Amino acid sequence: MTLSVVVAGGGSAGHIEPALAFADAVRRAHPDAVVTALGTERGLDTTLIPARGYPLRLIPPVPLPRKPSKDLLRLPGRVRTAIGAVRDVLRDVDADVVVGFGGYVSLPAYLGARGRVPVVVHEANARAGLANKVGARFAAAVATAVPGTGLPHEQVVGMPLRRSITGLDRAGLRAEARAHFGLPADGPVLLVFGGSQGARTLNSAVAAALPGLAEAGVAVLHAHGKTGTAGPETAGYVPLPYIERMDLAYAAADAVLGRCGMTTVAEVTAVGLPAMYVPLPHGNGEQALNARPVVANGGGILVPDAETTGERVLAELLPLLGDPARLAAMGAAARASGHADADERLARLALDVALGATAGKGVR
Repeated sequence: MTLSVVVAGGGSAGHIEPALAFADAVRRAHPDAVVTALGTERGLDTTLIPARGYPLRLIPPVPLPRKPSKDLLRLPGRVRTAIGAVRDVLRDVDADVVVGFGGYVSLPAYLGARGRVPVVVHEANARAGLANKVGARFAAAVATAVPGTGLPHEQVVGMPLRRSITGLDRAGLRAEARAHFGLPADGPVLLVFGGSQGARTLNSAVAAALPGLAEAGVAVLHAHGKTGTAGPETAGYVPLPYIERMDLAYAAADAVLGRCGMTTVAEVTAVGLPAMYVPLPHGNGEQALNARPVVANGGGILVPDAETTGERVLAELLPLLGDPARLAAMGAAARASGHADADERLARLALDVALGATAGKGVR
């Protein structure tokens, strides 16, 4: 039986990466399955998706204006055009299921599939976005990374992640990872990152904490962002604009200081690292909600952005990094609060829906 799965997760890496991790899991479960990705010319779709070996079908982007404007008047026409393009793709690939991950690619995908192809929605954040709120109203299944999204009939499966992360042997790669970054072979290492653009609060706090960290023998691997500023040159301090090999960064580290976007929280818990999470002070507060289950389970510390100073970093992390037993206990709690098999759980859910759809069409 040949299954045809369409994934809609374009736009940002936060939507694309879980979509591709899910697609990989589908292929492992059904090597003959045809997986087609929907995307647009905007964002990272045309870069990331073909590089992973998946066919990409482009549809017109439908950005939602934040304020009343001429673009708002054009919105209905744009939506209709995008829905028509989606339906063309669904017919071309004889789709059995559409799996969406939110964002502006998913909205026309859900609307185009409605009444034609069953829909599965995956929501990564603690507070659902507009596209997934719409899709969830008529979805065959709704999967979430964390509980309490407010979406109907949610099933918590976790955040689909790359196998290079969920299957990471941190202990086995430790020596190689530290040599790769030029970090000391022995002693604790703190990994600091705030996303591809860095985070000004984290960068400032780390810079202020460096003398105390160095005095305590703590090395620091710091991704300060392409537009961010590194701290002063200090023994054991390795600043980088961006870390390409996050698997090796996790293997080199003993603890993390970072934001708490859902991908970050999912990866850090999957590899079993304790963390000091600093949620973004803007938006709807979803970052703090993303980290709350981990913190409640004893796998992390949550510190408000306004309180994240060099002194607070030292106060929270020096006792932790100097206590191997506590590091191990928090790491185990972090891993227990995560969902390292989320890609496979979501694949099983979507394939069950797809197989149900094929029952009415016959075996192809």
